Amino acid sequence: MSTDELLTQPTFTLGVTLGDPSGIGPELVVHTLTDERAPRVPIRLYGDRQVLDEVQLRLGKRLAAHVELVPVSSLSSWQPGRPNAEGGAAQIAYLEAAVADARGGRISALCTAPIHKASCLAAGFAFPGHTEFLRERLGAERVTMMFAGPRLRVSLATIHLALSAVPAALTVEDLAGTIVQTAEALQRDFGVAAPRIAVAGLNPHAGEAGHFGDEELRIVTPAIARARQLLSPATATATVTGPHVPDAVFRDHLDGRHDAVVALYHDQGLIPVKLIDFEEAVNVTLGLPIVRTSPDHGVAHDIAGIAGSTGIRTTSFAAALGLAVRLASIRQSR
Repeated sequence: MSTDELLTQPTFTLGVTLGDPSGIGPELVVHTLTDERAPRVPIRLYGDRQVLDEVQLRLGKRLAAHVELVPVSSLSSWQPGRPNAEGGAAQIAYLEAAVADARGGRISALCTAPIHKASCLAAGFAFPGHTEFLRERLGAERVTMMFAGPRLRVSLATIHLALSAVPAALTVEDLAGTIVQTAEALQRDFGVAAPRIAVAGLNPHAGEAGHFGDEELRIVTPAIARARQLLSPATATATVTGPHVPDAVFRDHLDGRHDAVVALYHDQGLIPVKLIDFEEAVNVTLGLPIVRTSPDHGVAHDIAGIAGSTGIRTTSFAAALGLAVRLASIRQSR
């Protein structure tokens, strides 16, 4: 059965969190879920009834019957473009409600609208972002942040760290785990029978045999060897190469020589993704018991509340919804 056939008869429910109610999340959700091209699967939307009613009224759109609102918050001081502590607490509550439903088997996939980390932190959020929160709440041993677009797929070995902290954070076992998790996802979820994973170096020229840094010799090369040992029989067809020169490996991926690149730090991987696939890239959390996707942009307070009259770009959020459904469908078929 093809994925397209699966999409016509889903037996799973997709969760969607509203994100920062003062950002563009409410508009993204309403615009995207009312689009005729939106996935027609059962959806549980975790948010705020008043906020969504006001946005629907302003946009002249109405959520369809297959979208069930789970009214988690009841905001008293909501204003587009003006984040506050109440909104921060609401964002956390949406996520907690979605996690509870994931644990209870009521949703099989989750698509998250962007959160505003500062207001979440002010409300007591103890995590750098969605990825770390979901790993802890869903009990995943390890997770990998992958950005998947039409032309590039990039996994990150480290995520939200100061650049100065990256070399010390890289370890052989953790990097090997990221490589293996990327190979498993490519084969199981993305349907790549024999995944080709390229691992970027950390330093210019991939260290030039130790002349520009020794992390490639001490960490990256041993991690590649370890990953090859850890690949299960199911992923034995995967090939892992590197360390590749960072300024060339993404071009090689674009030319079709690799199926994914493992980047060693946040901006090393995200700059090429946002240059090439900016409006279509999707943040995918590998390693969770459920599918989780998110758009590759932030809350955009500067256009919240005024974007509806001119039309906001919903491409990335629509892609995140579509990929969540597709990956959940593939998992369901297996």
